[in-house]
Amino acid sequence: MKLTGIHHLTAVTADAPGNHDFYTRALGMRLVKKTVNQDDVSAYHLFYGDGQASPGSDITFFDWPVERERRGTHSIVHTALRVNGEKTLQWWKDRFDAHHIAHGGIIERDGRLWIDFEDREGQRLGLVDDGGKGDESHPWDRSSVPPEHQIRGLGPITISVPQIERTALVLTAGMNMRAAREYRRGESPVHVFEMGEGGPAAELHVAVEPHLPPAQPGAGGVHHVAFRTPDEQTYQDAAARLQAMRAPSSGPVDRYYFKSLYFREPNGILFEIATDGPGFATDEPMDKLGERLALPPFLEPRRAQIEAGLKPL
Repeated sequence: MKLTGIHHLTAVTADAPGNHDFYTRALGMRLVKKTVNQDDVSAYHLFYGDGQASPGSDITFFDWPVERERRGTHSIVHTALRVNGEKTLQWWKDRFDAHHIAHGGIIERDGRLWIDFEDREGQRLGLVDDGGKGDESHPWDRSSVPPEHQIRGLGPITISVPQIERTALVLTAGMNMRAAREYRRGESPVHVFEMGEGGPAAELHVAVEPHLPPAQPGAGGVHHVAFRTPDEQTYQDAAARLQAMRAPSSGPVDRYYFKSLYFREPNGILFEIATDGPGFATDEPMDKLGERLALPPFLEPRRAQIEAGLKPL
């Protein structure tokens, strides 16, 4: 299985207008695709990314009228967003103060500088100094954030499990990740697994937290994390690998903007394998992304019905 990094992360909001305001105005990210959950067309699926909607830059949200998440293990517990440099972290700390956004101080964790913060529904986020490593930056020229301080992409992502052994086996023997190192976050040991060339854009961090109860899904929580695979061949190889492992999966799913494959690791956390292409400019010009409701061709005949069921952003 050839994985090159984090593709996207999908979380849950119960307030689509407030979510849109936070990620586009406060964080300065670009709404790169305004569409619907293809399995539940009553709900928005909002994608926020960089100026070119690059794979690996998207944090996405399903809009569901649900209660807040109850935090715990068996879940995805922290989403890092990459920026470049300590000066940029200080710039963001000042911006969080100005926007009354809950945040911690600038700290060192796992050999990198971080600042943890939350969105207005308690989504646990962090900015990490990636030192300019990873895919090149693609700033958005209409962002409220200066180009040098804009969010560059996703990673690392942290999951919480009560035991590491079976998850580690799936990540290494099943998904070809590399066990890289360990560190501690509070009382919890965290195991770092790398994909591709490594670095923060290509890491999954696994916190071992047997003392926590199982999480209950809800707003402010995370639905799944997706990992990048470059093309159709590596995608088909991943499907064959899961079948050979007798791992239950969705089988290949064509999401139009990319192809997907879903399965759960041993603690029930939902993983997705997603292709880098064809991308979000498939049905919209790059300079117009996110300005209208985009629907894949199989949903286009239902546009009037779908639009009538959605709240304005």
